[in-house]
Amino acid sequence: MRKRAVRSRPNRAAASHGPFLNVDPKRSYTMSRIRGRGNKSTERRVRGALVRAGIQGWELHARGVPGSPDFYFSKARLAVFIDGCFWHSCPRCYRRPKSRVAYWDMKARRNKARDRRMTAALSRGGAKVLRFWEHDISRGLPGVVLEIAGALGRAARKGAGARGTSSTR
Repeated sequence: MRKRAVRSRPNRAAASHGPFLNVDPKRSYTMSRIRGRGNKSTERRVRGALVRAGIQGWELHARGVPGSPDFYFSKARLAVFIDGCFWHSCPRCYRRPKSRVAYWDMKARRNKARDRRMTAALSRGGAKVLRFWEHDISRGLPGVVLEIAGALGRAARKGAGARGTSSTR
């Protein structure tokens, strides 16, 4: 397999994305090209549990919705986020790396601030937001599904009351 040449560019990440200073431009360029979807296995478990529970109407990583929630129920205006314990600094599970401490501390603060901004933006837009930690999924998936189902049920009752129609067919 042939190595692909990496173009050297000025470090725009520090200028446009905040205070990550003194990052090698090559590393910055390489990291900017990563477009993963993070917690695939956790999302897959939740998706499977929703299907088994007969819960429908969700979209994965809905584009055009602030924060691109992991699951978005457009009719109910319900956004569900599955936050990885490491990336979102879970108070219960997060272990700060021992190297590059300043970088990781800044990364954790920025991720938490973004989570708060996206939750506020969705709430202002009339959406209900549910956030679950990765450890909630691994230790209590049935409870997570029940909470999602309950939120969907409340949204359906609220929507039916607002329109003056029955929620049953």
